[in-house]
Amino acid sequence: MNKILETDILIIGGGVTGTGIARDLSLRGLKCILIDKSDLNAGASGGNHGLLHSGARYVCSDPKAAVECKNELEILKKNAGHCIEDTGGLFVAVKGDDEKYIADFPGMCKKSGVYCKKIDIAVAREMEPALSNDMIAAYEVKDASINPFKLSIENMNDAVFRGSQFLSFSKVKEFKIANNSIEYANVVNQMNEETFQIKAKTYVNASGAWADMVAAMAGVTINMVLSKGTLLVTSKRITKRVINRLRKATDGDTLVPGGVVSILGTTSVRIESPDNIYPTIKEVDHIVSEGEKIIPALKTCRYIRAYSGARPLVSQGDNEDDRNVSRGFALRDHKMDSVDNFITITGGKLSTYRLMAEKTSDLVCWKLSRFSKCLTKEIPLPSTKSAEWSEPGVLANVLFDSETLNDPILCECEMVPQSAIDTVINTIKETRGKPDLISIGLRSRIGKGPCQGAFCSLRILSHMVDSDIIQGHSNINDLKQFLNERWKGEQALLWDQALVQSSLKEMIHSGLFGLELAGNPV
Repeated sequence: MNKILETDILIIGGGVTGTGIARDLSLRGLKCILIDKSDLNAGASGGNHGLLHSGARYVCSDPKAAVECKNELEILKKNAGHCIEDTGGLFVAVKGDDEKYIADFPGMCKKSGVYCKKIDIAVAREMEPALSNDMIAAYEVKDASINPFKLSIENMNDAVFRGSQFLSFSKVKEFKIANNSIEYANVVNQMNEETFQIKAKTYVNASGAWADMVAAMAGVTINMVLSKGTLLVTSKRITKRVINRLRKATDGDTLVPGGVVSILGTTSVRIESPDNIYPTIKEVDHIVSEGEKIIPALKTCRYIRAYSGARPLVSQGDNEDDRNVSRGFALRDHKMDSVDNFITITGGKLSTYRLMAEKTSDLVCWKLSRFSKCLTKEIPLPSTKSAEWSEPGVLANVLFDSETLNDPILCECEMVPQSAIDTVINTIKETRGKPDLISIGLRSRIGKGPCQGAFCSLRILSHMVDSDIIQGHSNINDLKQFLNERWKGEQALLWDQALVQSSLKEMIHSGLFGLELAGNPV
């Protein structure tokens, strides 16, 4: 007989929305189990800018989304400040940009209640010396940078503290439906292929780009558009603030600082499936050529990685330009589809995840006749030890801490010590996850520096063997998978120093250790 787990709510999807829902419902006294077929932030939540929008980007194309972003920005700065770098932002235009859009911008911001302040060109250049000499207009806005990995970890940690559970690598195989309700979900543990059942009062589909596939298992159709966005990571921080091109949203018009690096993007390419997406050389070239028009240094700087994410957009038609599809979210009670205890939340943005979680939790409570208010506006998101290691650019401080002088540094690019790896591994074990390099990388900065895992991968694998966390050569495929994931983000950037670095990694792992040979141990 299959093992049966019982809970109030089963949440499917471990991105910021799913983890936000888990925390919101836990604060209302409900027990949740959150599952993901992979791990935290494996979808769009882990493949974005990390931009916390002020709303200014949407004042023309989607005023409702602009207002939502503005309101959520204020709440998150107050209640999740440890996940945010309050950089501020600039919208800048250069010669050739649409002068009507430039002239209309402050009025559109005022109409949506979004702060913007016109500043002198010379002042803008003093604020950000990297800006182009072709700049013709500049406005100050309240954009910020947010760490989506830390955000999800902190939300899930607080939900677990309050009695909920997170099960990684757990995929819904089917729903058992009877009397217009889901009776239970059949779930498979993808690490050992064991199946079990989760029986809940309500089932929440927060699976992002996979929402239509999950809904289909309940006999429900959702019309979605999937848009791939590709972004580039620079080897150093180019600007202090978020820089936006002052024009209608298009490719390569935003640069977001994050710790010691900057992230440039993005594209919008229609795709059929969210699985196995990756950046292309054409996309990289296009992003750089657009970005250099506002920041010339982007033409010659070193890029250490490119990555892609799939945006889940809810479409109202078949021929829409993806840039014109609303960035608002869609919350659907599937009682209208004859499945009484099933809800889907999709669309939206990282910036509005808390609002999406609130509205979803309100609906869950209404369906359960449990009338309790949302507390995420009032109760700050706690800071936990295990989430510290996902934060970029701050870990160098460990070198000067007397308590950590004997703590070996396993990742020198990002200064991640052995104690941090042990903390992350213990967190993974607590959620029944598999402590492999990819899972550790999602919760820390390993592999994210200039060497892209060339050295830290071996050190961490050796540490796990020495600590009996893994046995001998049994997990050599984990090393291959980790390096292949890093390779996805390197292959479109192979020029200059990036080519040298990648060649060195290949010589170490393939030339010296023969890692490309199937079954050949390191």
